[in-house]
Amino acid sequence: MKVLLLTVTAGHGHTQAAKAVMEYLQEYKVECALLDTLDYINPILGESVDKGYLYSTRFTPNVWGKIYNLADSRDKSDGKFSISHIMNKLLSKKLISFLDDYKPDVVVCTHIFAAQIISYLQGEGTIDTKSIGIVTDFTIHPFWEDADLDYYVTANELLNHQASKKGIDTSKILPIGIPIHPKFGKKMDKLEARNILGIEDKPTILIMSGSMGYGNLETVITDMDTMDMDFQIISICGNNKNLKKKIDGMITKKKVYNYGFTDKVDIIMDAADCIVTKPGGLTTSESLAKGLPMIIINPIPGQEERNAEFLLNNGLALMVSETFPVDEAIYHLMNNIWRRKYLIEMAKAVGRPNATRDLCNHIMSLK
Repeated sequence: MKVLLLTVTAGHGHTQAAKAVMEYLQEYKVECALLDTLDYINPILGESVDKGYLYSTRFTPNVWGKIYNLADSRDKSDGKFSISHIMNKLLSKKLISFLDDYKPDVVVCTHIFAAQIISYLQGEGTIDTKSIGIVTDFTIHPFWEDADLDYYVTANELLNHQASKKGIDTSKILPIGIPIHPKFGKKMDKLEARNILGIEDKPTILIMSGSMGYGNLETVITDMDTMDMDFQIISICGNNKNLKKKIDGMITKKKVYNYGFTDKVDIIMDAADCIVTKPGGLTTSESLAKGLPMIIINPIPGQEERNAEFLLNNGLALMVSETFPVDEAIYHLMNNIWRRKYLIEMAKAVGRPNATRDLCNHIMSLK
């Protein structure tokens, strides 16, 4: 069996999800290939989309939010003369040669751009393969309604109504969760995790800001440091080396363990009592799988605001605002036993720790 995973680098989560699926399948001797779709078709286009996304979400997030909302409220693209159809026709030409050579049995798309191209090729009868799209947030992104795949993986069945409103046949939906590394489905005792990390056995708050280190974490840590409560802080800055350097140079009363990019996030989550984070799709899924109470900060307008709405409306998180700053959110959470217990129980109900296993089992059943 051959599986082709198509991703787009804009937003690290799409690639993370694809790699989680590929690694799991390879353990079962399934032949896999991972392709950055736009970069393969046209490296300049791929780089432009990636940099454009990073720039807009980091420096002009409100503009990005407006674009996202406009896309979400538009009518479904229809007809052979739509911009979407024409672009997919142009972009698909180079991909066809790869598909002809590789001959996959299943194509898995973790980004809507890839899903639309595969939908176009299936509609034209150019390829005959099973197709699966993975929606990597707790909302149905714009343009998924323009795709026509065999299956759609979503974060939870609570999104079925939204998908149906967008014209997606719910019989095609696999509400098994966003694929994450299987290690997030395992739970380690707090003391054991803290011993592995070499930190004290005391209340621990984890603060993250995505793979690119978005958000003013120095200010957040400063606000936390003023609190008259005994806890330690673990900070993960991702790939943002400047942010790590700034936090390393901070003088704080509380102990701050500061990481850059690390492969120990699962152990760090087990060591923590709560997480202060942006509500990215993958980080949210990992936190829910670990049953880790969440405090949301700095959601990017657009998909992350939708993620935040899902979490708040389902009793899965607290959210920081101008009138409810991070120190108050931490105080509420750390001094409210039933609230923490409720958040953990809801995470168990909504989280999908076995999403990758369940999806891979489905893929392997398509032989």
